[in-house]
Amino acid sequence: YRYHPSRGKEIPKLYLSGYQGDLQTDGYDGYTEIGNSDGIVHVGSWAHARRKFHDAQKAGKKAGAAEEAIAKINNLYRIERRLRGDLDKGVLSRQRFVEVRKKQVIPLTDSLHEWLQEKSRQVLGSSKLGEAVNYTLGQWKKLLRYLDRWYLTPDTNMVENAIRPFCVGRRNWLFAASPRGAYAGATLYTLIETAKAGGLDPYRYLFYIFSKIPMAETEDDYSKLTPRYMNEEEFKVVTAGV
Repeated sequence: YRYHPSRGKEIPKLYLSGYQGDLQTDGYDGYTEIGNSDGIVHVGSWAHARRKFHDAQKAGKKAGAAEEAIAKINNLYRIERRLRGDLDKGVLSRQRFVEVRKKQVIPLTDSLHEWLQEKSRQVLGSSKLGEAVNYTLGQWKKLLRYLDRWYLTPDTNMVENAIRPFCVGRRNWLFAASPRGAYAGATLYTLIETAKAGGLDPYRYLFYIFSKIPMAETEDDYSKLTPRYMNEEEFKVVTAGV
């Protein structure tokens, strides 16, 4: 987690300087420049496209068309859940997973793309439905890129779920409204979510690093406190009974 007082395009450029690989985001314009950088494959999020249609559905007008779009997108998720279950069980290899997913999803996305193009000629761009259609068409190439990698999912929900506790909690936490508080909170939540990602209980992990960090002097010492590099036996000893 990183705190910055703005959401300008220079922030992801600074944070991801030198990074190469996949970058999955929503359609916020601030990600466009870094997404076009050499070595980065910019991947879109179907959850944000679907959310636009949910907004159109709530608006009341053309609700039937919005529901149809949501149903079409939900079909992509059904395929994802089923095939990823087979992948997790070992029924499909990673390569086979990608092949089967493409075979089943591409006909649906081709059909959806035709439907969106037709709707774009029928609805006002300023309407909620028009906004949803134009957003999805504008993100189209990025929305399909998750199909090329076994480890990519259709959306950024995993990231949003990791952010949500912080966003909810900051309304009640003392000093969270100040820049220094936000910076400290981002640092603490980095440790917490890193522990979760490493399969560790966050409380025990924080107990461990707070016990060991006073003795850390070099960058290598600090690195050895991360879940990836720490001594598991030492962790068990230090956190015994916690």
